[in-house]
Amino acid sequence: MAHHIDIVTLRLFIAVCEEGNIARAADREAIVASAVSRRIAAVEEDVGTALLVRGRRGIKPTAAGETMLRQAREVLRAMDRLSAELSDFGSGVRSHVRVVAAPAVIAGNLAEDLGAFLEASPSVGISTDERTSPEVVQAVREGAAEVGILWGAVDLSNFEVEPYRRDHLCLSLRPEHALARRETVRFEEVIDQLSIVVAPGGMLDTMLRREATRLSRTLSYRMEVSSLDVAMRFVAAGLGTAVLPREGALGHSKERSLVFVPLSDDWAKRQYVIITRKAHGQSMATRQLIDHLRSRASAQ
Repeated sequence: MAHHIDIVTLRLFIAVCEEGNIARAADREAIVASAVSRRIAAVEEDVGTALLVRGRRGIKPTAAGETMLRQAREVLRAMDRLSAELSDFGSGVRSHVRVVAAPAVIAGNLAEDLGAFLEASPSVGISTDERTSPEVVQAVREGAAEVGILWGAVDLSNFEVEPYRRDHLCLSLRPEHALARRETVRFEEVIDQLSIVVAPGGMLDTMLRREATRLSRTLSYRMEVSSLDVAMRFVAAGLGTAVLPREGALGHSKERSLVFVPLSDDWAKRQYVIITRKAHGQSMATRQLIDHLRSRASAQ
């Protein structure tokens, strides 16, 4: 058990990993460098393994350090959420609901849906967090969130599942592209043209690779990006095309003069779902939020 791990130590450890230098981390956190070194050394002694290693490009975390870094960031995010939720109660909020959602859901209409709910329910507070679909499932399973929203293409047999919005995968391209005037395109027509992938290894990437394999084809991306917004920027800059969720992408079309041509394949139509834990009574606020989201989705 590491008795020397506290919030201050976690912040200092994150700073050292991000700066790659103890002196710079100390300056950033307004503390003397020797105190930073002592705190980290105390944790290393407690756990019995090194957390940091000095390389040619500065200090980097070891394998154990990577684990601590990941967990430290999660702990600080949880502390920030706790502080925000408690502040809400001081402002008249009587209940709070934590929501985690996949990036495509966040990029879509979730913000507008939550905004309409908060306007109608001033006594309820909501905290939201963007996670990958596996992380959404994990957060709800472990009780870190009351509500999860994600693409319903994973095993959700251990959850209460309710429908949310639908989406359609589209080919995102510039207006002058040869396919820009098409009403729809088949995936097999554009496999060789796809050059940008969002969240490599994620659910969308996995599905596209699976469908390409089914067609005895191979996807070969030139660029990998972490978010829908970055993909939009790359497509708008003429760096290639990408398959993206229509609901999230349309919010960028006017701003960046892009065209979104729906894929005609049946699998390109996606259903997002709302998940909660089974055998755990939902609070009234949670039930009200879910009913509101379903109502908004039904009017899509």
